[in-house]
Amino acid sequence: MKRVVICRYAPHEGPGYFATYLTRARIPWSILKLDEGEALPRAEEIAGLAMMGGPMSANDELSWIPPMLALVRESVAGDVPVIGHCLGGQLLARALGATVTRNPVKEIGWGEIDVLDTSVSSDWSPAGAFLSYHWHGETFSIPEGAHRIWSSAHCGNQAFVIGPHVGMQCHVEITAEMIDTWCETGADEIERNVSRSPAVQRPEEMRENLDERLAALRRVADYVYARWTAGVRTDST
Repeated sequence: MKRVVICRYAPHEGPGYFATYLTRARIPWSILKLDEGEALPRAEEIAGLAMMGGPMSANDELSWIPPMLALVRESVAGDVPVIGHCLGGQLLARALGATVTRNPVKEIGWGEIDVLDTSVSSDWSPAGAFLSYHWHGETFSIPEGAHRIWSSAHCGNQAFVIGPHVGMQCHVEITAEMIDTWCETGADEIERNVSRSPAVQRPEEMRENLDERLAALRRVADYVYARWTAGVRTDST
């Protein structure tokens, strides 16, 4: 049986709620630790390709990035569904010929996402704006042939869809534990940018009404993940 392969690029950037969803849906999955040098599979060996976040840039000259981009292109060509979260969304965009550049401001913490009023957007997300979690300083352009589905005041391109593939700039997979860890590992980044960007929050702001915010975001994540997993085929044929 084929599995969804979840690519991890940093120890503190795990799959979060995405793994919870896959387990609940009884979709087999495994984590591939690129940060520990584990080798990438071939697209024909996997049911789906998921890419998580990371502190590096998709433009960095790291040894694993060229083969990662090649696997993304191979997966897209072979109709193996690809999903990217934050850095993962940027890697998907870059693999499809788009660019990754500096965002006008850093986004760290909770911020509102607008869902574009299109049929493609409604296929992938509930109608209306929602609150999502963010932690990024770069952004992607929209690949040729893809559809932008989400936007925000501080980052015009928050998500795009092309066929069964989706790339997101925000973190719909976030959990309370991940927020705690990121606020600890990224404390210096927060302090450097909280006075420079209107989209950067202090940890205490991020934790306000946290249970309610996470519950609402999971409803959005469920919608996205249900649409994405509809294209996942775990059989070996």
